Amino acid sequence: MSTTAELVQLLDLETLEDNLFRGKNPPESWPFRTRVFGGQVLAQALVAAQRTVDLAAHSLHAYFLLAGDPSVPILYEVERVRDGRSFATRRTVAIQHGRPIFIMSVSFHREEPGLDHQIDLEAAVEGEVEGEVPAPQDVPGLDALAADVLERLPAPVRDYWLRPRPIELKPIGLGQTHSVPRRMVWFRAAAPLPDAPELHRAVLAYASDMTLLEATTLVHGTSVLGAGIQAASLDHALWIHRPFRADGWLLYVQDSPSASGARGLARGLIYDERRRLVASVAQEGLIRPIRKASGSE
Repeated sequence: MSTTAELVQLLDLETLEDNLFRGKNPPESWPFRTRVFGGQVLAQALVAAQRTVDLAAHSLHAYFLLAGDPSVPILYEVERVRDGRSFATRRTVAIQHGRPIFIMSVSFHREEPGLDHQIDLEAAVEGEVEGEVPAPQDVPGLDALAADVLERLPAPVRDYWLRPRPIELKPIGLGQTHSVPRRMVWFRAAAPLPDAPELHRAVLAYASDMTLLEATTLVHGTSVLGAGIQAASLDHALWIHRPFRADGWLLYVQDSPSASGARGLARGLIYDERRRLVASVAQEGLIRPIRKASGSE
């Protein structure tokens, strides 16, 4: 899947029955072609839940149970857990081959006034860059990266960043050595989206899973995309704080506070160009080193 129009079509689920929806897969699954991209399941499950409620989603918590099969559609069954005056709760189960592959709880909230504060961008990126965080127009696109930067990247990492996708990415300092497990990526939908807030939330959920787990390997000189690591998202949480547009530039500030026991925890703060914190993300993933056989027979 390489265009925003294809992503919008992917998120337009088929209604089969009350609380039951079917989602298709793109012709080629990202990035391993043997399983469905987790961000796709997140986004489609959110779309299914949103179809059953009139309030705005403000948080979701999900677990990836089994790898999705890209050769067959995914069924999404929504349970209407609670409908209150201010909040509603939904539980979505993604099903393939008669088995749950993914479960997600989503909370919805009716908009209302309240207290307001945020961690400023400068505090979130302290020590990561010298001077101001570069604006998206000052960060080269992936098609404009210098040849020497691309040559330093392992082939799987280079192929990942350069492949066509519906989300435009501008990583800051790609190819640089990281002494702390933190990095930043500007992203946005690669083409304008319709004026539907629920679609923008779904696209944000899709994009929030695209680069986050890589933060867990930054200081180890390896990558979740390489042959030396068995990687998979285990869970995913997303909190939406303020209105935003997913087709406007968003800065994803990512870090990893811990990795141990073949698992890594990654966090993300997502700011818009006005430096408003619009969302927060957390994910734990499997980052299991693949040990080669000793061959000592």
